Amino acid sequence: MRTPATDRAVVEAGEFELFLYGTLLDPAVLRLRSGRRFPRGAARPAVLRGWRRVGLRGAPWPTLIRARHHLVPGLLLPLSGGPLRRLMAYEGAAYRLRPVRLHLARPATGLRRGFAWIAHPMLAGN
Repeated sequence: MRTPATDRAVVEAGEFELFLYGTLLDPAVLRLRSGRRFPRGAARPAVLRGWRRVGLRGAPWPTLIRARHHLVPGLLLPLSGGPLRRLMAYEGAAYRLRPVRLHLARPATGLRRGFAWIAHPMLAGN
């Protein structure tokens, strides 16, 4: 299980690709919470297979649960440094950075490695 210390270690390791699937898909929210305006095309459409987007129990935000034969559309965004640390603070204690394997939607390519903020399954709603 990932811990906040592990998340910080991932962030300090340098740039990596982050899978966005919830509130951060909104460019205004992403800009506000990261403190950075990203150029058009920086985030690429991606699909996470074998997962399903559900609500976080008792909250209006989403999380992911493993679900065979499901997929979650989102965006893959390279991030590092200050913007990533600010997004980590925004995501809060319920979420942990977890490694995921996903596919770019355009052009269709093989598996890509990235990270997504995912809450513990016990915190997932319907």
